[in-house]
Amino acid sequence: MAMCVKDRISNFSDHILCHILSFLPIKAAVRTSIISTKWRNLFASISIIEFDGDLLGRLTDRNIDSFKNFVDGLLKFPDQVSLDCFRLRDGISSWNDGDHDFDVSGWICAALCRGVKEIDLRLRNFGNVPPVLFTCHSLVNLTLDAVGSKIEVPSDVCLGNLKTFYLIESVVVCDSINRLISNCHVLEDLAFLDCSFGNASELNIQSPLLKELTLSYFNPIDIDHVVVINAPNLVYFYYELEIVKVYPLSDMKSLEKAEICILFGSETDASYLIQGIYNVRSLTLKISKEIFPTSRLPIFYNLNELEFCGDICSVKFLHCVPNLKKLILKYLNYAGTQWKGLCIEIPSCLSFHLKEIEIEIPRIDTHMIEMVSYLLDNAMVLERLIIVSTDRLTTTTEKRKVRNQLLQLLKSSKKCLIVIL
Repeated sequence: MAMCVKDRISNFSDHILCHILSFLPIKAAVRTSIISTKWRNLFASISIIEFDGDLLGRLTDRNIDSFKNFVDGLLKFPDQVSLDCFRLRDGISSWNDGDHDFDVSGWICAALCRGVKEIDLRLRNFGNVPPVLFTCHSLVNLTLDAVGSKIEVPSDVCLGNLKTFYLIESVVVCDSINRLISNCHVLEDLAFLDCSFGNASELNIQSPLLKELTLSYFNPIDIDHVVVINAPNLVYFYYELEIVKVYPLSDMKSLEKAEICILFGSETDASYLIQGIYNVRSLTLKISKEIFPTSRLPIFYNLNELEFCGDICSVKFLHCVPNLKKLILKYLNYAGTQWKGLCIEIPSCLSFHLKEIEIEIPRIDTHMIEMVSYLLDNAMVLERLIIVSTDRLTTTTEKRKVRNQLLQLLKSSKKCLIVIL
């Protein structure tokens, strides 16, 4: 006897079904219209609409007009429900290349008219961003990846509910972006990635509720460019670019994690940035020895975990982290760092707090053994020491020989476990 399979999914409310369809690619969501009359128009009410470059690549001259009509109906139909998210991304081809005459600006405006909460645009040949994008009160998350495009914010900018703003590979007029930041009163997450700033001497990031800030590889046109940061509630800070003059105006007492990578610039400019994050609890620091501010380091009283990438970390630096519990050293071009005899006074973190040390090093040699000997001899409460050699040319015999040397070193902490990888 044939079994009767009951369609339980179709018994869900339209609201739940539309939510399910929102997780499908747009093409798959449209195909559900053939299931039954109940499903015929459900796809038109989905709350997440995404068109990617793969879809663009599959369009032909024969179906291009049908696609345009479909998108217009999907986005611009007057009775549509509000949108949670609108994403438009280029692939090999671009939605804005002019060959197909897509109304990209019209699509963006239609999404805004539907009270969209998130917009994610990753386009080449972006052209002019519709000014209405910067006056939309419904927007909570905004990502603009506008390769080479110039972003100018209108004078009446107001994004009162915007919490996340990512700007990628764009040319930004500083006065314009300063105006945008100052009018996003609830902004919590801000990122500038591979952007170019010009036409003003100062990028002013003044945001009292900001929790996460990312500045990565932007190119200030003016060598005297200044970044002013006034974000007292910042929790996470990522900085990876050539150093400019960065002036933190607040103490950042809430700062939990900072990742700082500076390979070019001056010691003076680097010191302003380092001193501004002295309250941080976890720090990743990658900085060249030419600009390391050895004479201007603050005392990091709150720092519990430090990851140092470079070839300059020494006993002197450990005196600046009195309460450190975990130390990770990743030497990039290790040529020997003097530890013994460099400083008579033992850093307090070694005597009372440091429990875990991890050392990643190109090769294991006498200089490294000297460093490990110093650490083991003075780390009174150390529980684990991990040593990783990244030199693939080191033979098994050589590693075994060094391992035996390390294991014979005296340890102040009897419960310390040594792991060699």
